[in-house]
Amino acid sequence: MPVPSPSPLQGFGLGLRSEHYAAFSDAARPLPAGLKPDWLEIISENYLVPGGRPLWHLERIRRDYPLVMHGVSMSIGSSDALNLDYLRALKALADRVQPAWVSDHLCWTGVDHRNLHDLLPMPYTEAALAHLLPRIAQVQDLLQRPLVLENVSSYIRFAEDEMSEAEFVAQLLRRSGCRLLLDVNNVYVSSRNHGFDARDYIDYMPPEQVVQIHLAGHEDQGDLIIDTHDAPVCDAVWQLYVYTVLRLGAKPTMIERDDKIPPLQDLLLELDQARQLVRQTCSPMSPQPRPEPMRQRVWPLPPRQDLAPAA
Repeated sequence: MPVPSPSPLQGFGLGLRSEHYAAFSDAARPLPAGLKPDWLEIISENYLVPGGRPLWHLERIRRDYPLVMHGVSMSIGSSDALNLDYLRALKALADRVQPAWVSDHLCWTGVDHRNLHDLLPMPYTEAALAHLLPRIAQVQDLLQRPLVLENVSSYIRFAEDEMSEAEFVAQLLRRSGCRLLLDVNNVYVSSRNHGFDARDYIDYMPPEQVVQIHLAGHEDQGDLIIDTHDAPVCDAVWQLYVYTVLRLGAKPTMIERDDKIPPLQDLLLELDQARQLVRQTCSPMSPQPRPEPMRQRVWPLPPRQDLAPAA
C-alpha cells in the first residue's frame, strides 16, 4: 500500500540523553535562542515501556521540541523473522509521541533471536537486496509510515560482495522507496577502514531520499577507525559534511554523543558549527547539480589524502 512521506523537519538537532533531561525541561532557564536545537532525536528502545520516569520526561520535553525516533534493535537485515512484538511497541510509541519519522539501521543485530548488541554490516549482493525489500515493506505497512534506514560504520567486508556499499544503498532506496539517514561520520569511518573515496559515496546518494544527517566523533587508531560517539566531530568529518551539503542540499542534521557526554552547552556550541557551515556553504540551501564525470568537482576541495585511507 502507498506510504505517506515523512513530516517535514528542518534545522539542527541533538540526541536526547538522560543527562540533559533537566536542561531541556526547565522552563525557568530556557536555552539561548541562537543555540537552542530545533528538534531532538530519541533512542526508541529507551521508551518502549508503559510508564516510568523516562516517558514522564519525554512527555514534558516533547511539548517544546519536535521529535524523531531512532532505533537499534529492528535487525532489518537478519535472517530471523521480524519481531512483531517489537514493531507493535514501536508503533505504539510513534502513535504516542508523533515523531517526524522513525529510523533504524541498515544492518543485522543478531541471529536465532539473540541480540548481539552490535550493528553488523550486510553483504552487498542482489540476494541481500531481495531479502531486504519485503521486510522493509512489512515494517512500513505495520508502522503506517516510511522507514528511514541509516548506513552503518563497518570493519569487515564479505568475500561475496557484488557491489560497493554506496551502490547497494542507492539500489535499496530506489527499489524499496524507504528513506536514508545519512551518517556522514560512518561514511568517513568506513572509507578509511576499507579504502574507498568518501566523496564518491556521497555522490551516489539520491538527494530526495536523504531526510536526515548524523555527525559524530570516532576513535582514530591509524590503521583502524572505530565509531565511538565519545568525542567531538573531527575536521575531516566536518569537511565531508560541507561536501555533503553541497551535493545533496541542507538536510536536518544532528550530533550524536553517547559516551563521555559533555555539558549541554558544549554540545550546543558544537551543533552551532554545523549551523554556521550550512549558512556559509549554501545560500540559498539547495542541492548542487551532479557533476559529469563523477570525479569532476564543483568547488575547491582539500587535498585528496585528507579523506583517503591512512598509509
